[in-house]
Amino acid sequence: MAKAVFTFGSNEGGMHGAGAALFAYQKRGARYGMSYGHSGDSFAIPTCNEMIGKLELPIINAYIAGFLAYATGKRKLKFMVTRLGCGIAGFTDADIAPMFIGAPKNCMFDEKWKPFLGDSYEYFVEGQ
Repeated sequence: MAKAVFTFGSNEGGMHGAGAALFAYQKRGARYGMSYGHSGDSFAIPTCNEMIGKLELPIINAYIAGFLAYATGKRKLKFMVTRLGCGIAGFTDADIAPMFIGAPKNCMFDEKWKPFLGDSYEYFVEGQ
């Protein structure tokens, strides 16, 4: 199996200039200017607008719902979902993690989200 698709928080301008977005751009095939979707071994989900201001939670939830539908249709791929929105965007784990409840089993999450998602998912430790 190919390496897991690195799923990260982006901005609606697709300017992957810092944090996980920069890593995705430099190392995992994220495309500059592509704010949402699968590119290379990465999947961008916006949590900020083009001016790097916070998006409204219902907008982020809609982007996440689209991602979950995509992941459901791509069962042969594994998605490594980072704590998107919990860095530069400034959201808490409690704001974002519950939006992934019901995610397909081919999604794995940062272990810091286990209190919000429970024992039925696979987890990873950031940086490993």
